[in-house]
Formats: sequence, structure tokens, C-alpha cells
Amino acid sequence: MLNRNKLFFYYQHEDELIEKLTPLFDLARENGFEIVQNHQDANIIISVGGDGMFLQSVRKTGFREDCLYSGITTSKNESGLYCDFNLDHFDEMVHSMMHEALEVRRFPVIEANINNESSFYCLNELSMRSTLIKTIEIDVFIDDIPFESFRGDGLIVATPTGSTGYNKSTKGAVVDPKLPCFQVSELASINSNRYRTLGSSFILSGDRTLDLQLVQDGNDYPILGIDNEALPIRNIRSVKVNLSDKVIKTIKLKNNSYWERVKRTFL
Repeated sequence: MLNRNKLFFYYQHEDELIEKLTPLFDLARENGFEIVQNHQDANIIISVGGDGMFLQSVRKTGFREDCLYSGITTSKNESGLYCDFNLDHFDEMVHSMMHEALEVRRFPVIEANINNESSFYCLNELSMRSTLIKTIEIDVFIDDIPFESFRGDGLIVATPTGSTGYNKSTKGAVVDPKLPCFQVSELASINSNRYRTLGSSFILSGDRTLDLQLVQDGNDYPILGIDNEALPIRNIRSVKVNLSDKVIKTIKLKNNSYWERVKRTFL
């Protein structure tokens, strides 16, 4: 952890949580860490509150590549795929950061360009769903080549780490984050004489470009989910997705691999 001693904590400012965090702040200072109030001054950003809070911390601090991210869960029974530490054992966390063998894992990020105008990053997934009580129609292109015409409730595009979330609940595959790729999964697709889709998730290489063209049939205001936020964008016509050159670097305990986390969470 050489030269990485400036910590920024991202958490909900609730009295009960602040009371629990105060001993952690004190212990960190006693061990040579400085707690900063602006995330731009930090070289380690720590979220407190589980995977959802971790995603928020990455998004709200701008997907920084010049710092390390870490996550702390607040419940003994809570397991997190992004969180290595638990608030009830904060002394172990500080000791680990000071003395134990830590590794840096790199999580891939996808970039979504909306209507060729605005771009957003996703660490977990992008989802496009209908806001009306009717199906949504999307023409799917891979590298500008027409692939399928989808009609159903929506589509999910997930990163490897995001493959264990919304994607997994739709029977998508769990993907190793060391693979530079992203996955497309369907939500309640219609397969008939008129509409025909692959009917299963498919995984694209990081070199591919996925283009989702929304058919303008009155369902022009879908919900576009970016990780755990909905974007307030109206009249969406197209979403182009690529694997970004960005990566999110996180602190990893040596004996706590991605697949050990998957096993602990689901098995």
C-alpha cells in the first residue's frame, strides 16, 4: 500500500452508521492513513454498505483509474462480490491493508453511447426495458451487421462481474472477469413466425460493437438502467455498447478470488 494512504469513505450519512464508523476512522488515522473529504484527493475509495453502495461509489466518483476501490459490508450475514471486508471486523481490515499480502484486481467496464450523443460507463450492466404495458422492439446489430429483431420485455448487457446480478436471474452465464467480454441476455422474448431471436444469452468479445436500435412504434421512452440507476433520457433511438479501455482497480485479499466469492454467495 506504498504511497496509498489517503482514504475517502462513501456511505449514507446516517447517525447510527456514523457511530459505527467513528472507531474505524480513528484506527485508520492511528495507523498512518489520512481521511479526506473530497474523493478527488483520495487514492483509496472505500464504500460502506454492500455491492449496491460500491456501484454507487464508483459512479459518483467518476470511474477513477488512478485510485483503488474497496468495499465494506455492514451486516455479518451479508456477502458481497465487490466487498472484501465487514464493518464488524474493521480492525482486521486495517491490519490487512497495512501488513497482509494484498492484490489488485481489475474489473472490466462497458461504455454505452446513447443516440450518438452521450456516453455512460457501466461496471455491472446496462438494461433497456419498456415503460409501457406492451413489449419493446429492438433491432440488434453486431459490428454493424443485422443479427436479430427482438421483441419482448427488454435486453440486458452485462460485464463479467455484472454477470452474477440481473443477468444471472435471467439464466445468463456467470463469466470470469479475466475475460475481456460482455454478455447479452433477453427478458421474456417473443419467438413466433414474425419475431425470431436466439432465445439464449450470448457473449461478445471485447473487440465487438453491439448496436441496439429501438423501433419507434410508440414505445420510444424505455427505462435505460445503468448499473443501479435509471437514466432520465427520453426518445432513445439507439444504444451502442463497447468494452471500454477503462478498468476499475479494487483491493483484493490474496485468498479471496472472484470464484471463491461466487461460491460463498450462491453455493
